[in-house]
Amino acid sequence: MSTIKTETIPTIDHKPHAAFFRQSGWLMIATIAGGLLTFGVHFLSKCKSVNEAQYAAFGTLLTLVMTCVPTMPLQMIFAQQTALTMATGRERQLAKFIRLGARSLFVAWSVGALVVVVFLEKIVAGWHLPDATGLLVTLPLILVSLWMPMFGGVLQGRQDFFWMGWSQIIGGFGRVAGAAFLVLLLAFGATGMMAGALFGVAVAAAINIWRARDLWLLPPEKFDGRKITRQVVPLLFGFAACQFMFTADTLFAKAYFNDGQMAPYIAVGTLSRALLWLVLPLAAVMFPKLVHARAKSEKTNLFALVVFGTAVLAGGGALGLWITGPFLVKFMSKASFVPEAVQLLPWYAGAMIPLALANVMVNDLLARERYGVVPWMVLLAIGYGFALPWMLNHNPGKIEIVLQTLGAFNLLLFGVCAWFAWGNKAQSPKLEV
Repeated sequence: MSTIKTETIPTIDHKPHAAFFRQSGWLMIATIAGGLLTFGVHFLSKCKSVNEAQYAAFGTLLTLVMTCVPTMPLQMIFAQQTALTMATGRERQLAKFIRLGARSLFVAWSVGALVVVVFLEKIVAGWHLPDATGLLVTLPLILVSLWMPMFGGVLQGRQDFFWMGWSQIIGGFGRVAGAAFLVLLLAFGATGMMAGALFGVAVAAAINIWRARDLWLLPPEKFDGRKITRQVVPLLFGFAACQFMFTADTLFAKAYFNDGQMAPYIAVGTLSRALLWLVLPLAAVMFPKLVHARAKSEKTNLFALVVFGTAVLAGGGALGLWITGPFLVKFMSKASFVPEAVQLLPWYAGAMIPLALANVMVNDLLARERYGVVPWMVLLAIGYGFALPWMLNHNPGKIEIVLQTLGAFNLLLFGVCAWFAWGNKAQSPKLEV
């Protein structure tokens, strides 16, 4: 069986802790830099062409992308398969898997885009969007947002964290530069902000695709479909549950509250979700190392290190956000948002801490193929999806109830993951599919 030339594959450091700190440190710097650049788009809400309705529409469309695009499942599936195939010398099977994935995502996107176009007027009216243009720009954004994490997962699985980080930085710069040009010079409002997001994500996706070309351009070789299905289905559902808990609150809230209430909610949500993006690099570096170690029957203690680091960073970040949040909201958007932000920020930031810790545990469990946690995660996500509208219907006008419900379910998710990670080690059944 032919394999890739060794010089094209990033070297895996044999000093795991030194490599982990170096790689996670770089990825954290890149994530913060890319996040700050992306965050810069929200400053455009101060422009005259971006009123409260425009900014609320931008937040809703952006959340639509985060909710409907399975970013986390896609990235982790391809990270897992890349790490496994490279550990066992099956790169040509990976080439076929990557090509099949790209084609399948395009077909699925085409069907979804057709549905959106058919029901365009109803969607615009139901979400109180200013017009249909922003939604139409969102459609190609969804396509490149599907391909970006897929090929980003390939880079993650082969531990090419250097270019994985640079794609985030360059993509973030492209996003804010494109949005600034369209909003400041052409007064495109929410449509311009979404078009800037499209440009930035497309640039990041192109970098990932180019860096992974030596893998997906290999002559393809047939793979064991049943075996891969047993490996990827639990990742799909497990990380989809995490992503749903991370992003769905804004879409639920949008259906119950007006633009004046949603604008500060979106500003606070942007700041609070930054806590999770701050600590995600730790789990992102850990995951392929655990997959590789399991394939090679090697031992590692990275999990405890990452849990501790995540707890310190997330806790410290939340504390800092509670103190500086009102200033940041006033700085990034409008002073009128501050009173509502002060009320919402502690709830939002607090809800992200257990989710950040649960995410680390999910990465560890699924990297080790301990899939018994997945059904419980899915049940919690479904329960959250039913509980949130029920709470909103029984507490009209109280937007903070969204975050209180989110925080309660994130704590439950943390408890379930902690049980499977520590309390259930003697019984870790695999999920058969």
